[in-house]
Amino acid sequence: MNTKQIDYIIETAKTMNLSRAAENLFISQPSLSYQIKAVEKEVGFLIFERVGKSIRLTPAGHQFIISLQHIQVDLKNAIEQAQNLGKQYTDSIKVCFPTRTALALLPEAIQEFSKTHPTVQIVPQIAPTNQGIDSFLKKETDLLLLPDYEADKLSQVQKHPLFTSSIYLLCLPDDTLATKHRITSEDLAHRTLLVKGGSSKRLQQVQQRVISQVPIQEINSPNHDFTLIQVASRKAVCLSPGIYQEQNDRFTWIPFDCPENFPFFLCSHPHDEQSAIGDFIRLLQQLYQETDISL
Repeated sequence: MNTKQIDYIIETAKTMNLSRAAENLFISQPSLSYQIKAVEKEVGFLIFERVGKSIRLTPAGHQFIISLQHIQVDLKNAIEQAQNLGKQYTDSIKVCFPTRTALALLPEAIQEFSKTHPTVQIVPQIAPTNQGIDSFLKKETDLLLLPDYEADKLSQVQKHPLFTSSIYLLCLPDDTLATKHRITSEDLAHRTLLVKGGSSKRLQQVQQRVISQVPIQEINSPNHDFTLIQVASRKAVCLSPGIYQEQNDRFTWIPFDCPENFPFFLCSHPHDEQSAIGDFIRLLQQLYQETDISL
């Protein structure tokens, strides 16, 4: 199966109409039908069922289309990154981290790094932690940002301390809590707190300690985006590591009084021969040491 056949099958699945799909693809309907049958013969199952003049996806075809769409996106990204590398750069360093805000000083690091390594491209890759770990272990990425409890699970990796993220209370700027310089458990009495879901075990321990100390209501939050919506709609407040801070005035982040924090490390592959990777790690470490940024 080639890339054109992937495009043909995905377009047919979008339109569920052979004539319209063929028109969109600028090929004849018989050619499209031939290509689909050729792929079905290759994979060994029907992708589409013919029902009179109509078609519909088989259960296997439905699952197959989902996988093909991921392949199509990955292939497009791979081609574009390779084009960038071929035009201007001779090497690249792929850096994976879980959210855009997790490496707040990355833009400054890229800017500084380009002055001494103009032919090395820094490629940011934002992915959930589990996906990032999988990609790193397959050596698809060069550097991976992880909190200590995740980095400690990995064997035979180099761990480079980068920064420590504290726990903050997240609320709206006009909330009465926003006037405080530091939040305690007592300050949260009779409020509604977002808990569990996407929180790490360490953060859940802090949440449960607050719940055990003061009367409080709870809302389970599956992820950080859900949390932000709930806070923005005045439904609740939350406790969060500082790495999720957006650099804007929509929310207020106030330090929370607790001993827990989150040391973060850049993980690299051992015995990596690219000297540029070591240079980039040291540059990031220097920036975080010299920059006054609340994490």
